[in-house]
Amino acid sequence: MGGAASNLWNVWSALSQFYPPKPQFTVDQIPDLSGRIIIVTGGYSGLGYETVKVLLQRNAKVYIAGRSREKAQKAIAALKQQTGKEALFLELNLASLASIKKAAQEFLGKERELHILFNNAGIMWPPKDLLTEDGYDLQWGTNVLGHWYLTELLMPALLAGVETSPDHHARVITTSSSGAYSRTIDWDTLKDTPARRKQSAENLYYQSKFGNVVVARQVAKRYADKGIVSISLNPGNIETDLQRHMSPLGRSIMKHTILHPTSYGILTQLFAGTMPEALNYNGEFLIPWARLGRCRAEAYDHALGERLWKWLEDEVKGHQL
Repeated sequence: MGGAASNLWNVWSALSQFYPPKPQFTVDQIPDLSGRIIIVTGGYSGLGYETVKVLLQRNAKVYIAGRSREKAQKAIAALKQQTGKEALFLELNLASLASIKKAAQEFLGKERELHILFNNAGIMWPPKDLLTEDGYDLQWGTNVLGHWYLTELLMPALLAGVETSPDHHARVITTSSSGAYSRTIDWDTLKDTPARRKQSAENLYYQSKFGNVVVARQVAKRYADKGIVSISLNPGNIETDLQRHMSPLGRSIMKHTILHPTSYGILTQLFAGTMPEALNYNGEFLIPWARLGRCRAEAYDHALGERLWKWLEDEVKGHQL
């Protein structure tokens, strides 16, 4: 497909997911999850909160991973009232490699196994002067580098989870976006550089969501023979706190035109994380609502995936457990 045709296809693919067909999957189809240990990053608000609620209702042991202990405690109390089950808190700042390492050490000190990791947290369109603690673009560092590093550090627990999971797999589910169709990777913008400062916050976000898809495919490629299933997904355009950095007018326009309730937004990631059929989608990109899709062509470029994986490994040297 030529450049113009490819760009047209990317635009059409993203726009076609704004108004998906009626879902065929509902949370009532999720099997009992007794004995499963699950982490949901960003689990105290938005899609993460609603995802945790359903997992608790299905009897899973769920850790809410996030920065704010206060927000987590409020969410845990509300979830206990709604479900009768108690989630656990794992302190995690995805914008800090040191915090990620500490969170992984804490989890591995408490649990031998991890059956499902929902890389759900994300940041969208923050002020451009904000960086991670280690000097990366905040959106790239949080959405891509942070989640990749967390996944790698927790891999021993995920591999142990394969042994005790009823379906003999552990899953890594990464929440991307329709924004993944909009950009590839501009390697000069991942840290605070003149090239980065010329980019819009929107483009930097889209780049990070594309990075999520590439990383998820590489996790699948590298760990499939060990029982790891890695899936990325577009949850749909959902009304959550993710839009907090937008103007009130912009949020209002989106709310009344393209945003859907969180009850729809959780469907695709819960399908990917819990349903037997999703085992067939290792390395794939799912679209609303719980359907197999296809991201932009560059996401399937093996050489690009290898380059990104090496970049990620190089960036965390000296931060290993």
